[in-house]
Amino acid sequence: MSERNTLAHFLHDAGLAAWFGGSLMGAVGVNGAASDVDDPRQRARVANAGWGRWTPVNLVAIGAHLVGGAQLMKANKGRVATQKGVLGNTNLKLALTAGALGATAYSRLLGQKVMNAGDVPVAGGTDSLPSTPPEVAKAQKQLKALQWAIPGLTGAVLASSSLHEEQQRPSQVLKGTVQALPGRTAALVGSAATAAVDKVKDAV
Repeated sequence: MSERNTLAHFLHDAGLAAWFGGSLMGAVGVNGAASDVDDPRQRARVANAGWGRWTPVNLVAIGAHLVGGAQLMKANKGRVATQKGVLGNTNLKLALTAGALGATAYSRLLGQKVMNAGDVPVAGGTDSLPSTPPEVAKAQKQLKALQWAIPGLTGAVLASSSLHEEQQRPSQVLKGTVQALPGRTAALVGSAATAAVDKVKDAV
């Protein structure tokens, strides 16, 4: 049986790359370009149209990343349990991924709110005008922060993934496994001692 996880790596990496790259391009390109439209009432429509076309692709990318990541976690559960540093990096990556998912979902909700408002005057995709309705201006203010938070979080996930790749080097696997031995040995001794005490209590 092959120990390769090529498809899982592809889904994980390609999905994450699209998620990161799409969010960064959207912040710089889509939202930025909307401000170049002459009619203030058409700017939001231009930005919303761009994001609307990207959203289905982004959902597929996120799904691919999560499916690939789950398969890789299953394939590497032994290293997570026995190699020092891998569990900590895995937990960090999971937390960052959860944050990116939350930010992406909330950003979509805010974008839908702006879209539902119709052709209202705005300065750009995430910038309002004095004449912008208050609820739209509030949503744009939040979107302005989220548009950078998402590539920031997904970029951090990329960094964590890079560390995972380094931790798979044979020298790192050996080093991390040896470093984790004292803790695992102590845990085994503790479990054995507890079992022995329980047996003595049962005998008494």
